[in-house]
Order: sequence, then structure tokens, then C-alpha cells
Amino acid sequence: MPELPEVEIVRRGLERWAAHRTVADAEVLHPRAVRRHLAGPDDFAHRLAGHHVGTPSRRGKYLWLPLEDTDQAILAHLGMSGQLLVQPHETPAEKHLRIRVRFADALGTELRFVDQRTFGGLSLHETTPEGLPDVIAHIARDPLDPLFDADAFHLALRRKRTTIKRALLDQSLISGVGNIYADEALWRARLHYERPTATLTRPRTTELLGHVRDVMNAALAVGGTSFDSLYVNVNGESGYFERSLDAYGREGLPCRRCATPMRRRPWMNRSSYFCPKCQRAPRVTP
Repeated sequence: MPELPEVEIVRRGLERWAAHRTVADAEVLHPRAVRRHLAGPDDFAHRLAGHHVGTPSRRGKYLWLPLEDTDQAILAHLGMSGQLLVQPHETPAEKHLRIRVRFADALGTELRFVDQRTFGGLSLHETTPEGLPDVIAHIARDPLDPLFDADAFHLALRRKRTTIKRALLDQSLISGVGNIYADEALWRARLHYERPTATLTRPRTTELLGHVRDVMNAALAVGGTSFDSLYVNVNGESGYFERSLDAYGREGLPCRRCATPMRRRPWMNRSSYFCPKCQRAPRVTP
């Protein structure tokens, strides 16, 4: 799944190439791509036509395009393989093209939603007074948001009877952190993924948040993490952060700090990668 850096890279591309343009028409080529728009494909396409796309916004992993002249926004679910691409009109249709949005201008480009596995999609939603699509109003701010409240996050950690990686992936506590960047931040902080949150001191929480921000900013600088051709930015380019990963996907390779072989453990239908020496398991797990 794309995480905050990957979604932010897409958002920046959309801000450059799709913002402040008027929709001429939209075409839904696969109904599953708008399944979250309960009124159906025809209604989705009809309600976009003639409206102005505002500045794309993001909260955590969630991306949306506000319609400037309405109280609605197009929410994008990228899922496992969704891509939002800005392509010249004459570019041949991608094999898994699901939605096409044409603009009423002479720039010669259109917005395409391509999704091989069709787990993602687009949908239209009412927005809150804050400008968020109403269906994601419960999502917490992300650590790169200037209004993120680190003190409130620490207190929430202390109150929760859970473990630190579960907390990092809890989008109601902190948004945008997924499996890859959680493992990377925990490795940098020398914290085991099963460390009880109630044991974290305020300085430890502050240190961890710093590592979360550092790893996300490092990923942003190189375009995010792409393990195959499924994640790309709006120009179809892949990110390169996978080359800099310190923990994720490095089972059996030497820890970059102490040279101990890295380990992988099954975790919540996923995997956790860690150094058994630098990130010692807690003695008691709640």
C-alpha cells in the first residue's frame, strides 16, 4: 500500500498538472473503480462535468481533489495498485485504465486513474467545514502536518493498552504511517515493534516522532518507495527510497549499525523487520 510519502508525491504532481482546471467530461471504464460512489458511474461522471478542480489535499494516506465551486471533493483510494496519471490525449490507453477525466482547456492533457487490481477507486463526497471529505473526518493529522499535536499523541500512547507498531499504524492516532515506514522509524529509534506504548516516556516519544519525520522526508526527497511498477507518480516515474531502506525487506542481511542479521516475523498478516540486537524484544508483552 502507498504510504504518506508516495501519496504526497502524487498530490504534488496533481497540484502542478491538474489543479485549477475545469472538467469537460469524465468517463468511467470500469464500474468497480467508482464502487464507493454509491450513486453509480453515470452519476459520478455527470456530477464532475463543468466543475473546477481545486488544490489537491492530503491527510495521511488519503488524497482528495476539492471541487472549487462546490462543497464536495473527489476522494482517491489508491489501494494496492492505483495510479493517478496526467497523460497527453494521444497517449494510448493503459491496459488497466479505469477512469478518464478530460479538461476544458488547450493544455492537451487528461487525468487517468489506472488500477491493475481494482482495489482502489474514486468517489465524490461532501466536505466538512475543514475541507475534508466527510468519510475521513475521523483520520488524525500526520506527523508532517504543522498542526500535529505531539503532546496529545504521547498522552494517547500512554493511555492505550497496545504496542508501538500497532499505535503507529492506528490512523485515528497518527495518520500516514504504514508498515514500511513504521519498521524504518522503529529501527532508527532502536525500539522493538512489540514495545508496550505505556512504557514510552515523553522524550522517547519525541525521539520516535523525529525518526518518523526523518524517514518520511528522506523518502519524499527521492520520490517514495517503489518495489515494482505499480506505484508511480503522475508522470509514470518510480521512487527510489527502496534503495535506502535500513530494515524493511532486509531479512538475513547485516544490520547497518551492528552487523547482526536482520530478522522478519509475521505480524498482523504482514511482516515486521527488525534487528534482534539493536531492537530487543520487551520482557513482558501486554
